[in-house]
Amino acid sequence: MANIKSQKKRILTNEKRQERNKAVKSELKTRVKNAARAIGTEGQDDAVKAAVKRLDTAATKGVIHKNAAARKKSRLMKRVNASA
Repeated sequence: MANIKSQKKRILTNEKRQERNKAVKSELKTRVKNAARAIGTEGQDDAVKAAVKRLDTAATKGVIHKNAAARKKSRLMKRVNASA
């Protein structure tokens, strides 16, 4: 355990941030998976829209890199367009 007061605070804030990021990443994976499953069904548009929105939000907040979000969106849209 750290002896410096500021380092103790950093440990606490890092733990909070880690939990928040974990929740966001988990939701991202779920949304993308649901969108991939919905491809070819009538609920496809809503699922894809939700997944893209979450990807953009995560990239804006810095949870994932903006290029990673762009790559995931691109791959998702490629699958959507291939099914059409």
